[in-house]
Amino acid sequence: MMGVRETAAAVREGRISARVLVEECLCALVQADRRLVAVTRLLHHRARAEADAVDAMVAAGRDPGPLAGVPYGVKDLFDLAGLPTTAGSSLYADAAPAGADAQAVARLRAAGAIVVATLNMDEFAYGFATINAAYGTTRNPHDPSRLAGGSSGGSAAVVAAGLLPFSLGSDTNGSVRVPASLTGIYGLKPSHGDLPLAGVFPFAESFDDVGHFTRSAGDMALVWQVLTGRAAAVPEREYRLARLGGRFRENAEPDQLAAIDAIAPGAPLVELPEIARARSAAFLITACEGGALHREALAQNAMAFDPQVRDRLLAGALLPDALYAQAQAFRADYRARIEALVAEHDVLLAPATPTTAPLVEDPHILIDGALSPARADLGIHTQPISFTGLPSLAVPLYRPGKLPIGIQLIGGPGREAELFAFAARLEADGVTGFSPPADDATVLPAMVGADLPD
Repeated sequence: MMGVRETAAAVREGRISARVLVEECLCALVQADRRLVAVTRLLHHRARAEADAVDAMVAAGRDPGPLAGVPYGVKDLFDLAGLPTTAGSSLYADAAPAGADAQAVARLRAAGAIVVATLNMDEFAYGFATINAAYGTTRNPHDPSRLAGGSSGGSAAVVAAGLLPFSLGSDTNGSVRVPASLTGIYGLKPSHGDLPLAGVFPFAESFDDVGHFTRSAGDMALVWQVLTGRAAAVPEREYRLARLGGRFRENAEPDQLAAIDAIAPGAPLVELPEIARARSAAFLITACEGGALHREALAQNAMAFDPQVRDRLLAGALLPDALYAQAQAFRADYRARIEALVAEHDVLLAPATPTTAPLVEDPHILIDGALSPARADLGIHTQPISFTGLPSLAVPLYRPGKLPIGIQLIGGPGREAELFAFAARLEADGVTGFSPPADDATVLPAMVGADLPD
């Protein structure tokens, strides 16, 4: 599958039709999902209708938009008109259908992009592993015996497998950046509130953000430009770099630390203050807001929830309001301190995950030398950044033949375009970049004419 820019150019110039692309994608997704468990619904009728509309515009000499005919998928918590929004839960499988598309989906459609599938996630986005009791566990395209990460694991897996040029996810405490790191692609958590959340099933509104996945820095910038309506271009210049130290260097892979030190040799090593307290406060706020959101449903039918999610939501619903208020007050003060620190640098460099993808059969990782549940602790390096509301871009280290792992590029508020430009420079230098899965069985060829459901 071509990237975003190449696909849009091919459709716009009439070298391939959007309808052919959609049929190829649908066929490939059917075949590959037997192994990846990344798709919850294929949107056959809608995708074909949107593709035909794009082709009609091309035939009439009109420009369908910057994402002309580009197929993509969405994490299963974005509203799609006429379908229930499940948020990865069987509890909402028969909910009333959404009356309109989520705002992000509407903007992508206006730019010519075609949504073809909804994608697997941790139930209600509560986890870092995409282990879902209702829909299954999403597998990593680089090694299907390993997790893809979460909670936007399905969205990451289909892009990493080469099945779609890009996808939408959501990032609360690292739910885009964690699977991006584990599957070897780019994943963005924007400045908090920077991308439209209207029509997205919430988890913890203090932290929730729309994010997206691509296989290149340039494609990342293009999709962001469509979603925000802002230009992604910035003047070429030198960047003031810093490396995050302390806890960010205590739980990391040697290759991550070596890459960060090579990217920014001699750059200051900055330690964020009270990092453990910040992560604890993030956990508390997330639990409180998630528990409050689902309190009524838990009271009515708690046994319908994924057991691991249910217990965490129940615990959150029981937390006292005074503790939540204390955590939010600390957050406001903490954000001000961190923004002052970031103002002295253009890009902060940090690991994205503490390790490569753990095994599905043993979903644990080493934290401080002891085994810890991956579902809770894969976000040890992303959660403190979400707490600040700063933009963070996960970029994959270029290491063909090895399991993927990524680093974070963290910037000041509203400075995503600078992160994209710096990521493009690293990509051009061969330091970072997408490495396709070594096992071609995860990226099955399209089979136009295969037996597809209507």
